[in-house]
Amino acid sequence: MNSQPNSKKMETWIIFALLTVLSWGVYGVILHKGRGLMPMGAETPHASLKAFLLVCVAYAIIGIVAAVLIKLRGSNWSFTSSGISWSLIAGVCGALGAFTLVLALGAAAPLKGTAAAAAVMPIVFAGAPIINTITAMLLHPPAGGFKSLPVPFILGCVMAASGAFLVAKYAPSNTGSAKPGAAAKPH
Repeated sequence: MNSQPNSKKMETWIIFALLTVLSWGVYGVILHKGRGLMPMGAETPHASLKAFLLVCVAYAIIGIVAAVLIKLRGSNWSFTSSGISWSLIAGVCGALGAFTLVLALGAAAPLKGTAAAAAVMPIVFAGAPIINTITAMLLHPPAGGFKSLPVPFILGCVMAASGAFLVAKYAPSNTGSAKPGAAAKPH
């Protein structure tokens, strides 16, 4: 039995959740910056894939760190086939998401320039929790079935989707045309 009080456990998960928000919150902007600093001209069509390749290298490095932590924690390295399968499926989903993200940033770059991340990331990060919730409900259906979903939940999904659209469309940094130090144009 763990002697750690419940409030301490809650604080730990909140800290890790907020660190995830921070990491993923800066991810798209930094990824787009890296993509934009790859060789351009004839190499422009490959810039997104080059950025993705380096994301994969970073994942491999973090994977090695995780393996070291497993060893340092004294694990017996036992795995189950279903745990392996579901974890690999999750890895494919994460990698596919990172891959399609760099493709989205690359496709948005000619239209949005340096502001591509300001257009793409709100859609990704507001849409993902909705998909997450739907997936969780499909794997673990709510008591009473889908007809028992509370109206505030459905309203929250609609608001998240609407918010993503509004942030992506109207973010001040979303034009990609303003030069640093340029005066704002009156509306």
